[in-house]
Amino acid sequence: MNRLLLILPALALALRPQPLLACAACFGQTDDKMAQGMNAGIFTLLVFILAVLVGVAAFFIHLARRAARQAPVAPAPGSSQA
Repeated sequence: MNRLLLILPALALALRPQPLLACAACFGQTDDKMAQGMNAGIFTLLVFILAVLVGVAAFFIHLARRAARQAPVAPAPGSSQA
């Protein structure tokens, strides 16, 4: 019973509706230093993600070319070699 008396007020405070407040970058001026910094950070992350994806694609292209270069060419079944 004592636990219930402690849990109910905490639960009531947690479930109380509160107004949503936007950060200065989202709610403020778009030419503010914080907004410019956030845009630069987003651009930097996109560049790094693009670089990783290009590296993965280049690796698989390298593997495909290497496998095609080293694969023996088998004669087709039923064909005769002279």
